[in-house]
Amino acid sequence: MNDRYYISLVLNAHIPFVRQPDYPRFFEERWLFDAILETYLPLITMFERLDAERIPFHLGLVISPTLSHMLQDPLLIERFLDYLDQRIVFGLSEVDRTRSNRDLNRLARMYYDRAVEAKALFTGRYEYDLLKTLDFYQKKGKIELLTTAATYAFLPFYTSYPEDIQAQLEVAISSHRSLFGRLPQGFWLPEAGWHPALDEYLRSYNFTYTMVDTHGILLGTPTPQKGTFSPVRSPSGLVIYGRDLHASRTILHPDTGYPADSVYRDFYRDVGYELDQDLIGAFLEPTGERTPTGYKYWSITHRNQHKDLYNPDLASERARSHAKAFLADRLKSLEEAEKITGEKGISICAFNADLFGHRWFEGPQFLEALFREAAAAEHISMVNPGTYASKLEKEALQKVMPEFSSWGLNGYAETWLDSSNDWMYPHILRAIERMIELAERFPNDGGLKERTLNQAAREVMLAQAADWASIQHVGFSSSFARSIVEECIQNFTTIYDSLGSNYISTEWLTQLERKHNIFPDINYRVFRKKR
Repeated sequence: MNDRYYISLVLNAHIPFVRQPDYPRFFEERWLFDAILETYLPLITMFERLDAERIPFHLGLVISPTLSHMLQDPLLIERFLDYLDQRIVFGLSEVDRTRSNRDLNRLARMYYDRAVEAKALFTGRYEYDLLKTLDFYQKKGKIELLTTAATYAFLPFYTSYPEDIQAQLEVAISSHRSLFGRLPQGFWLPEAGWHPALDEYLRSYNFTYTMVDTHGILLGTPTPQKGTFSPVRSPSGLVIYGRDLHASRTILHPDTGYPADSVYRDFYRDVGYELDQDLIGAFLEPTGERTPTGYKYWSITHRNQHKDLYNPDLASERARSHAKAFLADRLKSLEEAEKITGEKGISICAFNADLFGHRWFEGPQFLEALFREAAAAEHISMVNPGTYASKLEKEALQKVMPEFSSWGLNGYAETWLDSSNDWMYPHILRAIERMIELAERFPNDGGLKERTLNQAAREVMLAQAADWASIQHVGFSSSFARSIVEECIQNFTTIYDSLGSNYISTEWLTQLERKHNIFPDINYRVFRKKR
């Protein structure tokens, strides 16, 4: 491990639970569909190209249990196909509308062809099952699949409830094992949210490693001697990586990050907000509100200037040059670190997956170019985080307890606890306490009562998703997020009261099971106290 420098790329793939079967169409379900079309499918086709050309590639990919469930849900799969059909039909009209403008027509055809190809791949080659394809590349040793908390709860908020932490972990492990036939080695902290109390939990469930944001490591106790260029060992023996600060800023800085380059496609400008309403009927909400079509014809250009038409060739060339520069910067940083530490280190580059393709249209091209550049490099290699951890002499790692931290606003918990979302937590914490009480009160029940208790566990866990707080913090779709929390708490309360009176409506329960159908094999006893 000491003859080369290493980069470990980790992409976090997670979408909140957006399934809404009570409506024929629901705007927030498009978050999932956009991610499949613009991020997950491009990543998988990138894997195929690199593998076919025998270009080595390695990365860690977090697949949240919530996302895993939705990717297998028949209703959402059917609606995703409807979503693709809308893009295809609209694309035909756009190709016809733009015939007189060669450059604009080229872009319309690009989006149309992309949607047609996506449908062919999804229904044909991948047989409606992206998880199976990802597992194929995991078995080949190309990628490593990590898990995270079952409903992506911000775990530092729940460390006073050991039973809740164990429920989030046990359901996640069970889901991962049933899907991929193996136990996950790495655990992704939702929103990179670390608290020292999580150390013992993660190690007790046999996780080998996790990762925290840069300042979580640098402000740890004691101060890490090698910064974030080497993992540390927690008091329980957990390997903990720190994110490479400069790698993160190179990509994520709002003004100077690569995705802000003027030649890249503008994410926000969409013809759905510009064309006459009679041309975008399929993309109008029942209220008449416009929604994105995915057909975006303009580059970012410079602020306060007239937008230039998007040039895919120029953008692709820029993505390749950025990949080359990114690799060179990582190598330079690692070389500088070696002068201080005396060892060749590792750069942990962790990002949300939907940045690549969805937010940053050229992101998958950047990643593919990065893997190709790294394959030809002499002194630096890409590595899966678990592979690197497995070859470490763990006893030789410095023992450090990282500081409470996250990758949210200002690095702590402001994103998930402010005046927009603080109303949630008294209700959620009360529901957790009551769920633990129910699990203790009914340890061995079966039949209808067991079904009811299992649904109670689903409701209380769904309410904890960090997404609902962050959505309200940002202010986009905040009414949707609030309604989800309120509905879950109300459902749980109804169940709790019904169990107290020893009556539950079978019809109501069946309808709720069909609506909030996440984790079909959940066992409410995960909320029992450990003895």
